[in-house]
Amino acid sequence: MNRPVVVGVDGSPSSLVAAEHAARVAVGRSRPLLLVHGYLHPLGYGVPVNPYDLGVPAPTAESRRMLDQTAEELRGRWPGLDVGVRQVAGGPAASLVEESRHAELVVVGSRGLGGFAGLLLGSVSAQVAGHGHCPVLVVRPAEQPIPVDGPVVVGVDGSEPGRLAVVLAAEEAARRGVGLTLLHVVAGDAGRRVPDEVAESGAEAAGLLDTAAAEARAAHPDLAIEQRPLRAGKAEQALIEASGHAALVVVGSRGHGGFTGLLLGSVSQALVQHAHCPVLVAHRPEAG
Repeated sequence: MNRPVVVGVDGSPSSLVAAEHAARVAVGRSRPLLLVHGYLHPLGYGVPVNPYDLGVPAPTAESRRMLDQTAEELRGRWPGLDVGVRQVAGGPAASLVEESRHAELVVVGSRGLGGFAGLLLGSVSAQVAGHGHCPVLVVRPAEQPIPVDGPVVVGVDGSEPGRLAVVLAAEEAARRGVGLTLLHVVAGDAGRRVPDEVAESGAEAAGLLDTAAAEARAAHPDLAIEQRPLRAGKAEQALIEASGHAALVVVGSRGHGGFTGLLLGSVSQALVQHAHCPVLVAHRPEAG
């Protein structure tokens, strides 16, 4: 099954940047690209006011022109790219989450037309990153040039979502021809720990990193891997700082600090809002 790379497009600058990223990914993976526009507001905007009128509004000609124009521009920049468009009568987030069931990857901008200046991560991006059924790439217009030859950075915590993140990060690093940085953060103030506790946490970090490196090398023997144990006040602070020198940061949807009802952990939330480079949130694709 030739799963497409799916990107949400609403005409906003953020979504157009996401479409460019998605096109590059689709070309690199030899996948088709699908531009999706959910044309009803998540809270029901555009639905007929009359409760007895069950008809669903048709998509507007303006939105169709926006999609067609975006598709044509992408085909012009990447000749041979198979670009499709789809308008869905549903909220943007729900539409993309549903499309993710059959996608290789979903790409979203950090803030669409529904966002505002103080909102770093729009509600659509947050919902798709948390509920996606395949990996979700969150991008936004860069405030500074992203080092395309920089490493792929991934947080290692030993959790199942974290292990999936390492697998995806190794695949991305190998595909891009860059190094992989495995980063494990021991949270807390080292000065307030007794020596035995410091040694124990250091040994645990080394063990987690060694295991992750071994699994990555088994799949990609030629991959350059750096292991970085760090001590910081918060894991998200260290990962956000590391993202300033990275081409991509990969995180699990939920780490050891999460719980069953939490679809996107606090570290993942902080990264998709504040990272200096694109963030890939690891979700295991559905079979079939």
